[in-house]
Formats: sequence, C-alpha cells, structure tokens
Amino acid sequence: MIYMFEPVILVASGDLRASANCECWAAQQKVEEAVTAAIRREGGDVRRGHPYQPGKGHGFIDSQKYGMEVFRQISPQSPLMVVEAVWQYSHHVLPGLWSHSGPILTVANWSGEWPGLVGMLNLNGCLAKAGIPYSTLWSEEFTDEYFLNGLRRWLHDEPVAHDQSHVRSLNHLRLPDAAAQLGAELAAELRQDKAILGIFDEGCMGMYNAIIPDELLHDTGVFKERLSQSALYAEMLQVSGEEARSIYTWLLGKGLRFVTGDDPELYLTEDQILGQCKMYIAALRIADRFGCDAIGIQYQQGLKDLAPASDLVEGLLNNVDRPPVADPLTGRILYEGRALPHFNEVDECAGLDALVTNRIWRKLGFDPETTLHDVRYGENYRRGGKEEFIWVFEISGAVPPRHLTGGYAGAVSYRQPAMYFPSGGGTLAGVSKPGEVVWSRVFVESGALKADLGRATAVELPDEESRRRAAATTPQWPMMHAVMHGITRDQFMGRHKANHIQVAYAPDAAGANLALAAKAAMFRELGMDVFVCGTENGL
Repeated sequence: MIYMFEPVILVASGDLRASANCECWAAQQKVEEAVTAAIRREGGDVRRGHPYQPGKGHGFIDSQKYGMEVFRQISPQSPLMVVEAVWQYSHHVLPGLWSHSGPILTVANWSGEWPGLVGMLNLNGCLAKAGIPYSTLWSEEFTDEYFLNGLRRWLHDEPVAHDQSHVRSLNHLRLPDAAAQLGAELAAELRQDKAILGIFDEGCMGMYNAIIPDELLHDTGVFKERLSQSALYAEMLQVSGEEARSIYTWLLGKGLRFVTGDDPELYLTEDQILGQCKMYIAALRIADRFGCDAIGIQYQQGLKDLAPASDLVEGLLNNVDRPPVADPLTGRILYEGRALPHFNEVDECAGLDALVTNRIWRKLGFDPETTLHDVRYGENYRRGGKEEFIWVFEISGAVPPRHLTGGYAGAVSYRQPAMYFPSGGGTLAGVSKPGEVVWSRVFVESGALKADLGRATAVELPDEESRRRAAATTPQWPMMHAVMHGITRDQFMGRHKANHIQVAYAPDAAGANLALAAKAAMFRELGMDVFVCGTENGL
C-alpha cells in the first residue's frame, strides 16, 4: 500500500488572479478537509505540499514559478494528489507533474460553484497530451462508494479504471455511404484548399491541452496565423464611435437586453458595451485581412486589463445573423451571411472542430452555428416521469444567439463578474433551446490528434429549475441543459480529456445521426483517431 511507506502529498493549483484565489479559498479548504478525512479513514496519511500564505489570503499554487518551487521540495516518487474545487491554471503544476514518477491522482468536488470539475478536466487533458500517467476521481461529499472504491485502489498502488464500454473506435464501425462520401469530399477539399485559424495569443490560462502542435494541425490542411491581442486592441482604437453605436443599435433592435447601471463594478455601462462593439468590428476586420476561417481570442490575460470582455463578441461571431461590418476602404460586408467561428479561450482543438462542423453543417443545409461549453456539472432531475441525469454545459462566451431559446430576444447581457474581469463587459446569457445535438471533442494524446463524438438532447426545464442551476454556477453565463445519449456521468468523466465540449444542433434525430456520421468520416479522412461514444447514434 502507498500509505505504508509515506504520506500522500496534496497540492492545489489555483488561478493567476489573486481576486479569484481569495474568493474561492474557503471552498477549497472545505474540499481538502473532506478528502483528507477520507484518506485517513482508509488508514492513510496526508501532508500538504505547500502552505497557506497569510499575506496572499489563500493556499493555492498561483504561478508556474511558485509551482516549480513547491515541487522542488516534493520527492518525485511520492504519491501525489491534485485536489481542485476551483478553476485552475494547469501550467502552474504541469512542470512538476512532468517529472513526477510517483502515482498521480486528480480529484474534484462535484459542484458547479467555482468550478473544480472544469479545472480538473483541463488538467486531465493536459496530462493526457503530455503522456503523464494519472488516475482521476470526483465526488459530492467524498463518502460515496464510487469515490471510496477508487481511492482504495489508488492507495493500494493500482490505477483507477473507469468504465469505457460506451466508447467504440470508428475502425470497428461502418458509416452510411452518403455520410462517408460527404466527409471524405470535404476533408479532401480542406486539405487541398487549406484554411487558417487566427490565434490571438496562444496558450490561454495554462491550457496546454488546447494547443495543437503545428505539425499535427498542418496534416489536416489547417494552419495558424499567430496574431497579437495588442494588434486587436490597436485595431479597436481605429473604430469610430459612430460605427460602434451602429452595432449597439442593431442589437437593441433585435431585442437583446443589456443590464446596465451606474456602478461599473457591478453593472454594464454604455462605455463597456461600446467597447465590445469596437472589439467585434476590429476582430472581423483583422480576420478578413489575414484570411482567417475561424479565430480565437485569448482575452483572459493582458487584454482583460485594457478592454471589456470578449464574450459578447464571441457569441455574435458564431451567429449567422449578426450585425454587418464593412471593410473601411471598400465598403464590402465582411463574412456576409456567414458565421465566423470563434473558439473561446483560444482552444485550438475547439477551433479545428468548429471549422469542420461549420463546413459539414452548411453542406447539409443545417443551421451552422456551433460553440463550445465548459462541462460545468450536472444533477439528477425527474422529467417526464423518469429520473435523468441532466448536465449543465456553461461557458462565459462564444454561445451564438441562435442556440438560445428566443434568440436575441431571449438573451440578456450581464456584466462579467469583477473578480475575473476587472474591465467589465457583457455576456450573452440565456438557456439553450431544446433540440437534438451532436457533441464532440478533438484532443491530443500519444502524439496524435483524436476525436470523440456522440449525441445529446438539449432539454427544456422549468424556469425555476433553470434559475436554481444558474445560481449554483455563474448566473451571468449562458447554459445548456443536456442529456447525453448512452453515457453515464461517470463514464463521461472518466473518458473526457478537456474542460470543453463542442455542440451543434441538428433539425431532428435523423439529421443528428447523419451529421455525426459525416463529421466522424471527415475527422477520419483528416487523419484523426475517431471514437463514437454512447448509443443511439445511428451507427
């Protein structure tokens, strides 16, 4: 047993922003106490690998530099546990984990509050890309048998295995001929004509898993145009107030409601909104100038201290019906009648996915709006006479109005929480409309591009339940209530290699099956290892 030789070393990666670390520290303490108690009930011992720092008001590893200092004091052979109740920056601990030879367990609380689940899934994706062996567990109270059984295995120096019977390699499946042909044709077209992802500063929030190595991306026919957020800010300064106000007026005309107030720390102000309108115009103009087929704005670092949030901008870009923006020299409307796919937080895996999705959905004549969400959390809910596990997918930005119940008129823009976004800026909040969904995730593992795909249904819940779930997470952000097809909560958590999940609607179940098959085919023809997850996928 591990604990017969030495104690488990517990570490906690945190945010780079001191405001978030201080606000979330109480939740982290509570989770660490529960995990520690569970280990000790099993006869083990725990030692925290780094102290609480009174001067900072928290005990998180809050930088890569500090993470390296912490791991210099930890034996590389020690059993190591990374416990998360918060969003965390994986690069804070990745250098230490890279050279750690002892067993690693990542643990998160099952809560949507800050959220640890999202942080843990991101770390898991980073470890998978890096080829670092790890086990992973999650729990609400850390007293349930699923968690305890996994913990016992890990304490006995055994890897924690999760059921993956829902995962089927595409190599073992036969795709419908029409879908296979469509996917192959579009893949050949992409490789021949090529495409550009506009990358506004790579490596957002330590998400190593969100960076596709150039040589892997190039094999798909897609190339990066590395752009700077300083260039985006400079372009914003060239946008006139009149142009910005025309975007604002257009959105008001569509029924989008902005929650404004006098206190810029709590509410949106007109200056924040017009700043976002300038960013929207600037992003389209730079994207057109460099021939980008999709773009990703990092935002979370640097730009957050200069400009309002990019979230409203991201949602608008992902929508076909959006405010027109003209080339300042020719008057040509940029990307007219099309979405310009935006991948939140410069998640290049989501960017490649969005580009592929957009092309397939347009070819099929489906609404091509696509977006990524965080896998935030979920709960059981009794609906239609039966108990179902209903996920909350939720992201701060990038959700197009077309995905929301009521479209623009059903959307609300709230000021982003000040602890994350000091310069304010609005979201594009709302609840996703009910309908059939194809979900997917592109990821890097074992030096190769891979993709998981499956089916889900976005469901409608009573307003009271939606409000409760929003309050349990971040109420300013848009969310989707999703039922996964043929995948349990724990199967999904044990398999997924990212904090993000890509979603796009299909007109009905048959259309969703067709789109999933065509997308799987296109991914395969682009050289990816493809896996279909769950049942009822028509394959």
